[in-house]
Amino acid sequence: MIRLHKEDYEKILAHARKEAPVEACGLIAGRIDGSDKYIEKVYILTNVDHAEEHFTLDPKEQLASVKDMRANGLVPLGNWHSHPVSPSRPSDEDKRLAYDSKASYMILSLMEEEPVLNSFHVENNEATKEELVIE
Repeated sequence: MIRLHKEDYEKILAHARKEAPVEACGLIAGRIDGSDKYIEKVYILTNVDHAEEHFTLDPKEQLASVKDMRANGLVPLGNWHSHPVSPSRPSDEDKRLAYDSKASYMILSLMEEEPVLNSFHVENNEATKEELVIE
């Protein structure tokens, strides 16, 4: 299970809406307790591709985020990105680029009136939906 604070969900949603139709992206960090992941910080990063169906995290921002995680005793939990006009599920490219099988890959879909956020575990090009609780 992965747990996300409502305020952090709102932060992701606001940034994704602001960036649309370009994909928005960022990192998530926190702590792991058994099989549960607790997101304690959401990082908003720049999509250097400025593309509507692809994202690349800004390397300098990514490094600064990882340094901040370490300084605050947090562990990297994964990343998030938006799908402005497609469902909340990993695309073939998302699965192909999911190199870390320990990471959670969160995808926020804005295609419907009500946004949909899901989290996935991706391993060997197979995506499995994780239980996500927004509290």
